[in-house]
Formats: sequence, C-alpha cells, structure tokens
Amino acid sequence: MVRSLHTAATGMIAQQANVDNISNNLANVNTVGYKQQKTEFKSLLYQTIQTRTTTANGEEKPIAAQVGLGTRVAANTAVYTQGALLASENNTDFAIVGDGFFAVRGADGETYYTRGGNFNWSIAANGNVMLATNEGYPVLDTAGNPIVLPAGVSAGNVEVSGRGDFGYRTAEGAYVAMNQSLGLFQFNNPGGLELTGSNLLAVTNASGNALNENTTAGLIRSQIKQNYLEGSNVQVANEMVNMIIAQRAYQLNSKAITTSDDMLEQANNLKR
Repeated sequence: MVRSLHTAATGMIAQQANVDNISNNLANVNTVGYKQQKTEFKSLLYQTIQTRTTTANGEEKPIAAQVGLGTRVAANTAVYTQGALLASENNTDFAIVGDGFFAVRGADGETYYTRGGNFNWSIAANGNVMLATNEGYPVLDTAGNPIVLPAGVSAGNVEVSGRGDFGYRTAEGAYVAMNQSLGLFQFNNPGGLELTGSNLLAVTNASGNALNENTTAGLIRSQIKQNYLEGSNVQVANEMVNMIIAQRAYQLNSKAITTSDDMLEQANNLKR
C-alpha cells in the first residue's frame, strides 16, 4: 500500500508541473515570437515481484511480474512551428518567415537569440541611434555588430528590404545603403536552446553553435517581413483541452491515494 501512495504522489507532482507549463503557454498567448512548450513524461523504476523462472522445477515462465513506481517530468520541449503574421504600423517591427532567429547582445555582453521582432530605435550610451529590443538590448547585424544609424539620418527615413538590408532616403529621395543587414541565425537543434526569460534564448551544447544564414552554405534563408510581427504558436483550444486532461489525471492520482488510505485503514482495523 505504501508503494501505491508513493506512485500516485509522483503522478500528482508530474501533473502539477504539466498544469504549470500549460498555464505558462496560456499566459504567453500574446507574447511576440513565443513558442509553445510541451511537457513530456517518463516512467520511474520498476520493481520485480516475480521473475520469469520462479517455479520449483525450474520451468521458465515467459512473463515476469513487475510493478511501476510512478512517473516524472522528462522535459519541457519547445515546438518551433511558424506563428501567425500580425500586421503592425511600426516600421521597426519584423517577423521571420523560416527557421531563423534574430541576434541580441544581452546586458552581460553575451549574444542571445529570439524570434520576437518588436524592436525600436534607441539612444545608445555613446549617443548613437541604434536598433534595440524593448529592454534596450542592441540588435545585431550579420557581422555581430549593433545596427547604428549614420549621423544626421532620421529613423523615419530608414527602409529595410526582404533580406534585412538597411538603407535610408536622403532629402532628395535618393536611396543610400547602410551596408548593414539584420543578422539571422539557425541551429541544428533549436529545441536545445536554453530559455533565459525576456523572450531570449541562449546557445547550449545541445543546440549547437549558431549558423549565420549570410555565410553558411546550404541553409534555406529566412525572409523578413517589415511591419509584421510573428505571434505565438499557442493554440488556446488545444491548451484548454490539455489542461482538462491534466486536471483529470491529477484527480485520478488523488483518488488512488484516497483509495490506498482507505485500504490501509481497513487492514489496520482487522486486529479489532
């Protein structure tokens, strides 16, 4: 009976983690570039209560008797499917169509990656106007440098091509290239990226090194859509169904604990 109590308790703990993950998905349904997280489970150790050969004459039994000892959360896996494109009136809003990621320089000087393209022009510490995230982190170009406007150029005159190339219009209407392009990077295993908060992802050994779309041969280049944002890929209806399933599983494990407790009580009362 103690085994059943522990087994059901592991199920309750695992389903609580599942509900936490579903709640996070629903909370980020309107977060730009957010990718749905899916909880995966794995079984715990099994206890053998009867081996395949237990008869006195040594006759072999084809099937053993094993009892599982519960479950636990194995991983929260990100689902990197394309989110819906949402129109925007901000000229510094960009959506990626493809497998690429924007590069951002964090407060610690390290490079992070994101699918959220809701950027703004910001004044850097040296007075230059640069493209930055809402937190003020510089957005990097294909060479890993911040995208900075030339002196005297207004942010309203900047144009960005479908390949992410920056340029601006002079007062006479002439187009001048800035020789800077939005950096787009891919990963052999994007599921191995580490979530760091603020919609940023860090490189790990599991993800592999970032592959620059501008210099790495064989990659299918992503497209950049100006005046669009990539919405989250969370499907609210699916998440609500998943929450109901998790809630029912939690209740079933709770019922198993109650039943085991009742059986233990009845066993104790046999002495009376």
